[in-house]
Amino acid sequence: MSGRPPGKKGDAVEAGLRIIRLHQTLCSHRHPVPRRVIEERLECSRATAMRVLSTLRGITGDPIPWHAEAGGYAYESPALRTGDIPYLWFGQDELLALLAIRHYLEQLGPGLLGPALAPLAERTRELLRLNGASVPDVARRVRLVPVATRSGKVTRFPACVEGCLTQRRMGITYQARGSGQTTGREVSPQFLVHYRDNWYLIAFCHLRSALRSFAVECITAAKVQDTAAHEVDMAELDAFLAAGYGIFAGPVRETAVLRFSAERARWVADERWHPEQRGHLLPDGSYELSVPYADATELLMDILRHGPEVEVLAPPALRAAAEKALREALQRYVVAIVSPNSH
Repeated sequence: MSGRPPGKKGDAVEAGLRIIRLHQTLCSHRHPVPRRVIEERLECSRATAMRVLSTLRGITGDPIPWHAEAGGYAYESPALRTGDIPYLWFGQDELLALLAIRHYLEQLGPGLLGPALAPLAERTRELLRLNGASVPDVARRVRLVPVATRSGKVTRFPACVEGCLTQRRMGITYQARGSGQTTGREVSPQFLVHYRDNWYLIAFCHLRSALRSFAVECITAAKVQDTAAHEVDMAELDAFLAAGYGIFAGPVRETAVLRFSAERARWVADERWHPEQRGHLLPDGSYELSVPYADATELLMDILRHGPEVEVLAPPALRAAAEKALREALQRYVVAIVSPNSH
């Protein structure tokens, strides 16, 4: 009785073994391997050998060119000549996870890493086919619904990734969204943050001699330099983001005290507004939340989205700012009612 597994799974196993044998054959020869040797090692016809060769090219991303003078095939990449192909050993669950992760990253920012990750996706699909598994339509099964994503192009994202991972300084041109002012900066990138569906580069700014956050879509030019980046202590980096509120970092200046209605408390009590927040339920079912902050800009926006279901108890300046914003909003509606044709 043959030891070959029956059906498609058996065909997939045999195809996988041939790929491994071809890889081992290419690695074990110091010179390009003739087609005849490949056919003998794989125990197959010329047509099958060429199909296996084509599949291995797709999996490794190596062209495995034909060397006419030597009369054989060889890896072009030196790294592939020395060992195993790690991703040949992935299980089906790991391969499906890779496809989902790649799709998730593409949804986070279309085009950010698409060109770099496309070969990985194709190799993953090929390995799934070799395992006898159907290749799922990931786009139909895994979806990310973005909220308040800014439409600016983040074409400088790959340069930011390179700067962070290689720890080299960058020269950037930055257009501040608030003032509209454009400045040239030399920065030492520390890490990237994906916050509220938008990307930020946290870097030491050599112009300001301090840590700053830069919205990636506002970086209009970026070049990674050869100079090593200024390294900031990890504790200082953690404190930079943790101390402020949201993406507005900096040393804490105030603590906001907010009281939410009993109805809204059912949601807010489980939300994390700040790593150092404190909250407790009150006897009437309402919820009191204390949140430290450095800059009230983003905190005020979060407060106002709860409308009449929240009251700012302290500090007085934040309460006044919330009241002013609500009065101005109400005034817009009053004007619209009095003069419906004013617009």
